[in-house]
Amino acid sequence: MVRPASLLVCLALMGAASGACAQTAPTAMPMSPRLSGMPGDPRPDAPALSARGAYAVGVQTVQMVNPGQLDIARAPKEGAIPRYDRPLTAEVWYPAPGPSGAGRATYQDSLGSGPGDPRRPVVPFTFTGRATRGAPARTLGAPQGGYPLVIVSHGYPGSRYLLSYLAENLASKGYVVAAIDHTDSTHADKAAFASTLLNRPLDDNFVLNELARLGAAGSGSFLSGLVDTDDVGLIGYSMGGYGALNTLGAGFAPQIMPMVPQNALAVRQTGAYTVDPRFKAMVAFAPWGGDAAVRAIGVNFGAPFGFWDAAGLAGLKVPSLFVVGDHDDVAGYEGGVKSLFENAVNSERYLLTYQNARHNSAPNPAPAASLGSPDDYMHYAEPAWDSARLNDLNMHFVTAFLDLKLRGMADRAAYLDVKVPVAQDGKYSRNADGTPKADDTYWPGFPNRTAIGIELRKLMPK
Repeated sequence: MVRPASLLVCLALMGAASGACAQTAPTAMPMSPRLSGMPGDPRPDAPALSARGAYAVGVQTVQMVNPGQLDIARAPKEGAIPRYDRPLTAEVWYPAPGPSGAGRATYQDSLGSGPGDPRRPVVPFTFTGRATRGAPARTLGAPQGGYPLVIVSHGYPGSRYLLSYLAENLASKGYVVAAIDHTDSTHADKAAFASTLLNRPLDDNFVLNELARLGAAGSGSFLSGLVDTDDVGLIGYSMGGYGALNTLGAGFAPQIMPMVPQNALAVRQTGAYTVDPRFKAMVAFAPWGGDAAVRAIGVNFGAPFGFWDAAGLAGLKVPSLFVVGDHDDVAGYEGGVKSLFENAVNSERYLLTYQNARHNSAPNPAPAASLGSPDDYMHYAEPAWDSARLNDLNMHFVTAFLDLKLRGMADRAAYLDVKVPVAQDGKYSRNADGTPKADDTYWPGFPNRTAIGIELRKLMPK
């Protein structure tokens, strides 16, 4: 049974988080100093794959409408749930002509936790990224069939810009990246939690279908011929991770159906749907919905893993990278994300753990506009970590994982199959020319003395 007061606390906390022409993906560029402090500018101590790729980046906004959806945020206590044409906005980053890191796109976002929250009112702000709005796409040397697609899903509340550093970084390396504004779930329009619970996986699937339509020959869209929607990665943060798990096969347990009015969530129950085979990989940053997360809001569904039971988690079969802080106080670690990782038994999966981090392992550094508001600042910041450092680590490991799973770049496996799971236990032992000695166990790609505070573990399908 949901305790209303506890649920309201949860909703606030979750916001603290959201062929012939083929060629090898461009290699990472040399490290650059953080000249302007823009999100995504690597620190000098960043690991090897953090740096931007060889491409400049373009960005455009795409408006979409998913017709005939349940208007669950306005569901009556009795009677039929009304339907509406559900609007969605996606920001799309893609390779563009020009030098890497060129461009100065302005992004318009908001602070706040939706209308009606006096502690965190909706306050618009702008920040700058390293992309060019409306730039032409880079087609010269593009892989046959287009660049692999990555879809990004934010937390609750959040926005399509919350992980813009990662989106730009991946686009510079030869991906098309589409980040969704989930209606009823952004900083500006946060509404009933039931809408987020139902719509996250539905939005993920609709956006993939819509981008496939726009990417088809003759569509008239800038995406026509640019995007490969047969090799797709899905990145989700917090509630975005909850949605990604379900989208990619982790069906919900029957016990949680009462969380959404009139049994509407039954369409996402184990056995009720089929995973779109175009999805090939998942990155889940601090995914909400595990047992520790729901118990924190005073709920006990009776399912062993929160929104999931063993049969549900067994439905996740795509390769997966879970990223979490071991002090995550929103999604939970023991009994939370770690348990989801351990029990998704049919997925080849990795668990990247940031020691002493809480829930904000994924977003951009806190914008200057948040400095006068502790609640908004803590929507982005980590008490024990520099956010830019977390961004560098995310760019490095997500690049390695997606390059391996979407592009088949076998050399990237070395960055994931580390010799010791706890980074600071590694031994840095190198020859004069910098090559590793036989007894070297240091994490590949990390400069000496920088691999610390992180763990990486791997489990194979049963």
